[in-house]
Amino acid sequence: MTSETLHRALGLYGKQVFITGAGGGIGQALIDTFNAAGAIVSGADQDESLLTGLPLANGLVFNINDKAQTGSAIRNFIADHGTPDVLINNAGFSRGEILDQVDGDVWEREIATNLNGAFHVTDPIAEAMAAKGDGSIVFISSVNALSHFGNPAYSAAKAGMIAYMKALAVERGRFGIRSNAVCPGSVRTPAWDHRLEKQPELLAKVLPHYPLGRLVTPGEVAQAAFFLSCASASGITGATLTVDAGLTAGNLHFINDVLAGDK
Repeated sequence: MTSETLHRALGLYGKQVFITGAGGGIGQALIDTFNAAGAIVSGADQDESLLTGLPLANGLVFNINDKAQTGSAIRNFIADHGTPDVLINNAGFSRGEILDQVDGDVWEREIATNLNGAFHVTDPIAEAMAAKGDGSIVFISSVNALSHFGNPAYSAAKAGMIAYMKALAVERGRFGIRSNAVCPGSVRTPAWDHRLEKQPELLAKVLPHYPLGRLVTPGEVAQAAFFLSCASASGITGATLTVDAGLTAGNLHFINDVLAGDK
């Protein structure tokens, strides 16, 4: 079987894929993954410089916090290029914080970007998908949506994203739309570089919590999103898929410190 035949079998060859947060570490891995499958990949980010040099069929610049600007950009894209077959909601950001550091401004800013922004992008695309009669939507959520690991505002937004994903799966399934979420743990993107410059010992503190003993890569997150988008997952909707090196399977640190220490 040739690679083209395989890609056609996965159902994404020549399909329109739209990725938000395209300029980030996970975004670039998503672009490479879908391009390799023969998809027509378009990406959006908040600054044109973030898209420079990326292998995109179309690059869009808009602020997902701005509902009117986002809606206009999406509608214009659909008018020019047709309805995306796949939407990957990847845009977002997180901060290292605990409840004592969260005030009203912090809360509103993180909810606005990580939850409201995803709605601003998804709503017009889901409407167009419903009119067409098919489509796949994948949200890049987080393990923070499933258990508390700090970052309470971000966690609330990502949990809300999963609730929205399930609403789409249940209420839009009759229009041929599938909706799922990927929940990564800590991902080794370039965003870690400045943290490790300040705290070279940070990874040594983090890794013992992960059964695989490492962070996941952007490519691993992208492959999970790709699977949920392709024909192999045609019967899957309303699901969350963790890509977290085992973090949410159990508390390895507790076992090592408490149980193993007794022997």
